[in-house]
Amino acid sequence: MYTILSFFLLGLSLAAPIGPINAAVLDRGIKKGFFHAWVVGIGALIADALLMILIYFGLVHFLTTPFMKTFLWLFGCFILLYSGIESLIDAGKIKGEAYRNEVTLSKSFLSGFFMSITSPLSILFWLGIYGSVLAETIADFDRNHVLLYTGVMFTGICMWDVIMASLASTFRRFLTTRALSFISIASGLSLIGFGLHFGIKAFHALFG
Repeated sequence: MYTILSFFLLGLSLAAPIGPINAAVLDRGIKKGFFHAWVVGIGALIADALLMILIYFGLVHFLTTPFMKTFLWLFGCFILLYSGIESLIDAGKIKGEAYRNEVTLSKSFLSGFFMSITSPLSILFWLGIYGSVLAETIADFDRNHVLLYTGVMFTGICMWDVIMASLASTFRRFLTTRALSFISIASGLSLIGFGLHFGIKAFHALFG
């Protein structure tokens, strides 16, 4: 029971640090409500699951080659800059009917998925964290327990996704339109900041 709880808390702690995904979840939640924020997180979660599968089967090293890392830096830069600029443009439409109609659940899902799957930081993060956890767990447990504990860790990540989506939709319900716009602008600037960081990494990889 203690091991299961520790893996659940590990999942929560892995998902909690502020990054582009949490910024996107917060931004989408205050504009569209709980389900859109939750679906952004689910998209990122599916991407994380794919990365963990690649790590499990030892295939992730292909994604850490210099060519693929540079490509992912560039693509991640584009996705984050696009999302951040879109967030700034739409900051004034939070309670407008036009914004409610133009953003679909599939767009929210793809936004979270591509933000996560194109980030070399995510790849290296999961390679370092899950790779080490996997090595330690395999040394002590059989394959069934490894899959169980990985599932428990994912449950913790899902729980954080629900918490963030709930917070975002709560902000939407109780804060003024001006305050929501301010949060949306801050989230957009955060996404642009991460995008520029990825762009600088790509520039150094190409010309450094």
